[in-house]
Order: sequence, then C-alpha cells, then structure tokens
Amino acid sequence: MSTLVQILVSLLGGGIGGNLAGAILKRFSLGPLGNTVVGLIGGGLGGQLMNAIGGGQPAGFLGDITGSTLGGAVLMVIIGLIKNVAGAQSPSR
Repeated sequence: MSTLVQILVSLLGGGIGGNLAGAILKRFSLGPLGNTVVGLIGGGLGGQLMNAIGGGQPAGFLGDITGSTLGGAVLMVIIGLIKNVAGAQSPSR
C-alpha cells in the first residue's frame, strides 16, 4: 500500500475513532469538531506507531485501520481527561 493511502487511512480511522470514543464516553467528549481533530492527530500517531513496531505489517490494511482507530480513541480520551481535570480545578466565578 502506498504511503499516501496509509496516511489517509490513518487520518480517517483516527477521526472515526475519536468520534466513536466521544459518542460512547460522553464524559470525555470534546464535541464533534474537537473529537475529530484530536482523533485525526491520534490516528496519525497511532498508525505511524503501529507501522514502526511492526503491528501494521502482518494485518496489512486492517492493521492500519485498527491502529489508527485505537490511536484516535485513546488520544481523545486522554485529552478529555485532561480537560475534565483542568475544569475541576479552575475556580468558579
């Protein structure tokens, strides 16, 4: 698979993963746009990480999709958690 296709699959999978995680875990949701943006970043990172450690090679296309979707979902939850903790510590006015 070409590099461009891998990148597009990673970004698309990440965007989907971020939005799925936001829909399932509403407490960590960043809204549709936030979930998509963070998912895209996480998908790109997750896809590259899977390729770097060899996780995407045996599974091929399905491995790329899985890695990027999980990367997008995990990063979205991490950012949502940070947002919730920061919001809980901010003084109310």
